[in-house]
Amino acid sequence: MLAALTLLLVFQLLGEVIARALALPVPGPVIGMALLFVTLLLRGGPSEDLRQTAGTLLQHLSLLFVPAGTGIVLYGDRIAAEWLPLTVALVGSTALAIIVTALVLRALTRRQTTTGGPRQ
Repeated sequence: MLAALTLLLVFQLLGEVIARALALPVPGPVIGMALLFVTLLLRGGPSEDLRQTAGTLLQHLSLLFVPAGTGIVLYGDRIAAEWLPLTVALVGSTALAIIVTALVLRALTRRQTTTGGPRQ
């Protein structure tokens, strides 16, 4: 488990270094996750140790929401003062995600009917 955690942290660190060195607007952990994904594709998938470690982390995923909840409590006054832009951003991004999902589903459905059904 220690080796798998080290691997995950190394990729996160690598992503952070790349993001800061190139001044990218993408968070370092996202870049690290993409690099890990490419590496796993090239290696043919994760090792059993990495698979078990990731499963354990996912079982305790709810613990990662504690800092976000603390931030909401800590910055409650600011959130109350900025409620309108936050609400517009939340509703707008949700609506945009639903619209994009519907358009992609429609395009894939049309493509499936024109090609004669799903591929087996």
